[in-house]
Amino acid sequence: TGVLTGPCEPPPPPPPRMLFISTDEGSSFQRQSIAFPPETVVFHPKEEDKLLAYCKDGQVRITTDFRADLNWMPQQCHSCSRSEALLVPGQQCIPFPIAHMPAKLRGNWINHARTHLLFLCLMCESDTSYHMQIYVYAQTPKKHFLFQVTTGNRTKHYVSYRRNEFVQMRFPKYALPKDVQIVSTDEKQVFLALQEWYQSDTYNLYQSDPQGVYYSIVLENVRSTKQPEENVLIDILEVRGVKGVFLANQKIDGKVTTLITYNKGRDWEPLTPPTTDMNGKPITCKAPECHLHLHLRWADNPYVSGTVHTKDSAPGLIMGAGNLGSKLVEYKEEMYITSDCGRTWRQVFEEEHHILYLDHGGVIVAIKDTSIPLKILKFSIDEGRTWSVHNFTTTSVFVDGLLSEPGDETLVMTVFGHISYRSDWELVKVDFRQSFPRQCTESDYESWLLTDLQGEKCIMGQERTFRKRKDTSFCIKGKSYTSTLTNKSCQCTEKDFNCDYGFERSDSGLCFADFWHDPDSPPEDCHLGQNYQSSTGYRKLISNTCEGGLSKQQSDKQHSCPLLPPEGLQVAIKGQMLAVAPGDDITFIVHQEKGDTSSTKYQVDLGDGVRAIYQNLTVTDEPIQHRYEKAGVYKVTVKAENMAGHDEAIMYIQVTAPLQEVHMEVVPIAGRNQEVNLTAVVLPAEANLTVFYWWIGDSLQPTLTLQNSLLTRFPETGDVSVTVQASNGRSMVQDSRNVRVYDNFHVLPLSFSKNLDHFNPNIPEWRDDIGQVVTKILAKVLQHTSLVTVVTPGLPTTADLFILPLDTKPAKKSLFRISAIVQALNDNNVSFVVRGGLQVLVMLADPNAGMAVILLISIIATGSFILYKFKRKLPNRNVYAQMHNEKEQEMTSPVNHSEDTQHIIQGEEFIDDDLDSQILGNTGGSPAFRSLIRTTTNHCY
Repeated sequence: TGVLTGPCEPPPPPPPRMLFISTDEGSSFQRQSIAFPPETVVFHPKEEDKLLAYCKDGQVRITTDFRADLNWMPQQCHSCSRSEALLVPGQQCIPFPIAHMPAKLRGNWINHARTHLLFLCLMCESDTSYHMQIYVYAQTPKKHFLFQVTTGNRTKHYVSYRRNEFVQMRFPKYALPKDVQIVSTDEKQVFLALQEWYQSDTYNLYQSDPQGVYYSIVLENVRSTKQPEENVLIDILEVRGVKGVFLANQKIDGKVTTLITYNKGRDWEPLTPPTTDMNGKPITCKAPECHLHLHLRWADNPYVSGTVHTKDSAPGLIMGAGNLGSKLVEYKEEMYITSDCGRTWRQVFEEEHHILYLDHGGVIVAIKDTSIPLKILKFSIDEGRTWSVHNFTTTSVFVDGLLSEPGDETLVMTVFGHISYRSDWELVKVDFRQSFPRQCTESDYESWLLTDLQGEKCIMGQERTFRKRKDTSFCIKGKSYTSTLTNKSCQCTEKDFNCDYGFERSDSGLCFADFWHDPDSPPEDCHLGQNYQSSTGYRKLISNTCEGGLSKQQSDKQHSCPLLPPEGLQVAIKGQMLAVAPGDDITFIVHQEKGDTSSTKYQVDLGDGVRAIYQNLTVTDEPIQHRYEKAGVYKVTVKAENMAGHDEAIMYIQVTAPLQEVHMEVVPIAGRNQEVNLTAVVLPAEANLTVFYWWIGDSLQPTLTLQNSLLTRFPETGDVSVTVQASNGRSMVQDSRNVRVYDNFHVLPLSFSKNLDHFNPNIPEWRDDIGQVVTKILAKVLQHTSLVTVVTPGLPTTADLFILPLDTKPAKKSLFRISAIVQALNDNNVSFVVRGGLQVLVMLADPNAGMAVILLISIIATGSFILYKFKRKLPNRNVYAQMHNEKEQEMTSPVNHSEDTQHIIQGEEFIDDDLDSQILGNTGGSPAFRSLIRTTTNHCY
């Protein structure tokens, strides 16, 4: 019991559901509240500025424009499948856009084109606590690229432009890519890094044609780094704010150097070192032996921009960590800055700093990247020429990162970190707005012309002039600030053209055709009656706006598209399966890599008597569907033929039901080095093309057979594990058995009353049970368990009785044991009852077999006694005993004696456990017995 004090307040309402929307790849987010509980939110498949929301009440809601305030209009979804379609006002149900794939900011496949990210945060009540679920969606605008990768014998990469059909990407023929990383997809072109077959820690950079299909190399051996999560980072950075400018670290012979390009990879140059250090003292670093090198790595912290900092609203401003010298040094991270897009550089710090741009780069904030707590930051309002110090807190803080409010014009930032490693986060807000007295006017700006390192003004076909604030102006740029002033087109020159697909640039700067490429060959989409131009080896840089002047990609060679013979014909099954079950529905896919398709006939033979002729088969993608009713192997043939030639594709299909079970038949007792037959019985019995894997002992290397049996030998005594695996392409089953290997044992063939055959289902379990019954009865007669009864498959029902040697010398000798067994069987003392009370007798398959075994043991024992009596040393003596039924077996064992071994004959008792003799018996048929004793004497005494 207790006493309540104070008023009883109702529980607080659940937090509102929020949408966080980003239109700049996650750099900033806008918060929007929603009043209903959405279950699924996706982008509209055709109108990219609209959102569609599924709700649990069965309604679909749509926004007018998710960039502005979200106004959701409910739309009832009548017959649309929840997982396949959505209702759009004024339209019928439309399918979900399967081309919408989640964008990954970092990873193997990323789309660096401008993407719209949607974060849906659902606040769900659970008792007294709340938890957050975050859903991330992404939409790629219609004019951008989508990529797909297929793996198999050789990895293939595909691209879809404007959501059209996926087309295989064409790299140089012998590039043989191991991995592909997308760098940029801006301006109707794909810029990617490709790791070729011979590369381990570098990639080559490639550019595409406008559709992203054909690729030409622009830079070799760009350094790469593999992260712990298997992500690969490429040392290449797209400089934001000025299109076509990239930084890359090239690694050759272990030496890493930083290069810059102003024309999207057409030309690369090392960075020019500054002339003085941060203190104004001259620097001895002179090109070409010494240059500036920058670290181009990502930061592990998502709120830290990494080692190089650029911004769209601050064109020409680049700040990065690196060093001066002949190569990049990992442990040196001095800070350098340029305000003219890499033409000239200045050193600003001796150590790496966290950097944040505010007010379109009008304010640069820097905090030292260190593991010790800090309470000061530095900032510059003149593009890093001078720096001021500000105490942002009275208590030192371990800085984790920097944040700015949404918008490029903001002057408010947040430093977040912790006072100690056990404390919570500390957030410190820093507001620079009060430091500026006014807004900038037109008189506060000046212009600067973009030039490359050679002073060239025409870059990417135009002269570009940008606006920048004067160093003497102390004002806020604000929302109305725009950086671009003028763009003036230039006449085309050689620098406006890159090498075409199949061509490479020589040291002289000319493009020459690779040995595998024929410039005059017709393109793959060339059809009879059309014309094409052969490539000159050059193509104009995409997004290059030069006009007139030199035109290197125009060719006077006009060709008529010839009738090309079909080439590279392939046939496959949808799903890539070559083993199917009877009755499965199969869809065949026919693909032709080269040649005319419009005038080509395709003869299809499915191997089971079904034949057909198709026209334009690979163009119309008409499906070939079929069903095989019977098990077997079928040869599928597709022949393509036109007036220019023909091609043929062949595929073999295995039609088989899955394997259900495999049972291994093997005698559980075997003699050392004697041939043993292993047999596998597979269900269903009509299974075809089954491969058997035989695992014997501890070996990890199996023996493979196409037959269901294997002859083998066991060289050592003891227990041996034998396993068989049966596989038919659709399934695999397994069975294991244990085999005991001995040097000496005896076998007696047994038979049963004829009435037992009527109850024999000929399955392993029944045979095991019958064997165990017989063994148990005989064990009671002999009062020991060194017996094993094995019932053999087939009719009439027979068995083998294995009499095993005892671990220690028995009081009762072997002859007595065998005599007792023979006597019990001959006296009809061994019997059991089957269904209906029917009595079944167990008998010797041959009444003389037991006497033959006794006679053989007597002869061996007598010989041993005589040898001992006369003390003769007779090495290498061999005793052979052979029993014949329907099949004949022979067992050979050496008999070794020593002078101190005594063999005593006392009445009817014989000692055979000290003899290395072995007697084997067979089952079935009429027996015949034959014995032979052979001795070889080397020395006589």
